[in-house]
Amino acid sequence: MTSARAPAAAPRRKPRQSRARHTSQALQEAFVRLLVEQGYAAITIREIVAVAGTGLGSFYEYFASKDDLARVCLHLRSKALLLGMREAVAAHAGRPLREIVDAVIDAQIDGHREQPLAWGAHYLLERHLSSPEAYRKMYDRFVAEWVGVLDAAGDLAADCPKKEAARVCQTIIYGLVAHTHIGTGGRPDLQALSRQLRGALHGYLAGVA
Repeated sequence: MTSARAPAAAPRRKPRQSRARHTSQALQEAFVRLLVEQGYAAITIREIVAVAGTGLGSFYEYFASKDDLARVCLHLRSKALLLGMREAVAAHAGRPLREIVDAVIDAQIDGHREQPLAWGAHYLLERHLSSPEAYRKMYDRFVAEWVGVLDAAGDLAADCPKKEAARVCQTIIYGLVAHTHIGTGGRPDLQALSRQLRGALHGYLAGVA
């Protein structure tokens, strides 16, 4: 759920043309593949460019180092989860809170479904590379989306402490998702995880929203 060590995770040169975007994406995909196969410490830049089918020069056009590439990957993968959450809320605006929360859970589970091993590695790596400032920044973005969840609900209690509830909801979902992926070595039971998230979030929100 995190971004990068300060100040921000972003490619050295933003890829604008389709070929440049393809090169940057190939390097990111190669990194994620190697991360799963052999772990972060063992990865070399030469291995990354070999798997990506690019050259060292191309690597350094976009990324200053292996750490830089890793932080970009962490940031973009977390951003994809954030956007999935936002889309789920927009599609269910005005519905009862329970339905919107279920849609958010489904979106987060679906976002982890395709590459569970990579997500397990992701959550381990962010503990190594993320500064407290970067972690807080991305965490706050997710909390803001949870405020949006509450605002979008058609049946929210008038006295709901939205900011507090949003932080608790993000803590619940991030904690369960991240630690389930880490604890299972990237092989989570997503059906069980979905059930656990529903129980935890609905149980909490029933008392405050």
